[in-house]
Amino acid sequence: MLEAAATGAGSISIEELRAAIRTFADRELAPQAAEIDELDRFPRSLWPELGTLGVLGPTVPDADGGAGLGFLAHLVIVEELSRASASIGMSYAAHSNLCVHNLWRHATPAQRARWLPKLLSGEHVGALAMSEPGAGSDVLGSMSCRADRVEGGWRANGSKMWITNGPEADVVVVYMRTDDAGGASPITAFVVERGMDGFSAPQKLDKLGMRGSPTSELLFDDCFIPDDHVLGDVGGGVRILMSGLDTERLVLCGGPIGIMQAGLDLVLPYVRERRQFGVPIGSFQLMQGKVADMFVALGSARGFAYRVAAQADAEPDARRSADAAAALLHASERAVDVALETIQALGGAGYLNESAAGRLLRDAKLYTIGAGTNEIRRMVIGRELIGRLD
Repeated sequence: MLEAAATGAGSISIEELRAAIRTFADRELAPQAAEIDELDRFPRSLWPELGTLGVLGPTVPDADGGAGLGFLAHLVIVEELSRASASIGMSYAAHSNLCVHNLWRHATPAQRARWLPKLLSGEHVGALAMSEPGAGSDVLGSMSCRADRVEGGWRANGSKMWITNGPEADVVVVYMRTDDAGGASPITAFVVERGMDGFSAPQKLDKLGMRGSPTSELLFDDCFIPDDHVLGDVGGGVRILMSGLDTERLVLCGGPIGIMQAGLDLVLPYVRERRQFGVPIGSFQLMQGKVADMFVALGSARGFAYRVAAQADAEPDARRSADAAAALLHASERAVDVALETIQALGGAGYLNESAAGRLLRDAKLYTIGAGTNEIRRMVIGRELIGRLD
């Protein structure tokens, strides 16, 4: 188990971690990736296997049952899983970062003991709920899903939308408006569990890409949330949310990086073997240029994201919103470029549904939209560099 190797003087290296995850992904995930996409099937049986491998809480200290690694390690895990199946890489990141990391970072010892063990073992699947049908980019100002004080807890009403792992989640970190909470902010974070009265996840959404990573609306109809399910301080949800966005964007960089690597994995054997005019098409300078551009896109995105992740590990309390937003902005746009070039390099073969190239493109596009669109990322970067003028 990786968490055992990550303790003491014999800490696992990034390349040893990469090799372990790649072996797992090649053996358990890659053979079913096409079927996962075609049937839009979430392979829940993989979660206990990931738990046994010890990677469902990479940034959780070993004292709390996690792997005791860091954000660079977390990013590499997402990368290698996404290289085999981007949709499962996405669901994994939603579980391990959006839910597990945020829960561990802001929970009390009693809350950690209550929810972390089954999330870390893979018995439970985790999610985070922030967006709403009418609250996307302006999630704070437009948030209408609310929880009102009642005796012993809170009564929640409203809905959340676009929730990764929503249909499968056993534990969800949810942000809700709590106007009567007092304090500086009307937003509070709660932990909601499957089976709570008034809480439901309707049928999953039928998406263009990331099929197999289940997404749904979450509904709250007079759902009672006990006081001991408040995560952090009442009215302290904005601080949790904003700090979580930085690490979310950073960890999610592994998704488009993995997609770009998968594109090269398809193209390189093809251009070596496909012959036209009596020679392999890889001998043509035009094809060599395409491969070179793909390689540069992958290397620049990987190098940028790895540097920001290493800085986050070295200085965990420093804010780096612009860096995290920029790393994902760059990786996501280059992944779309590389996926398109993958299809082009494969020609007619790349345009067939039986090829993985189309899946790479459909999956890559999500990263320019999710975790804050690239338009919002540009605003985050510009405001931090220039300073707010309003």
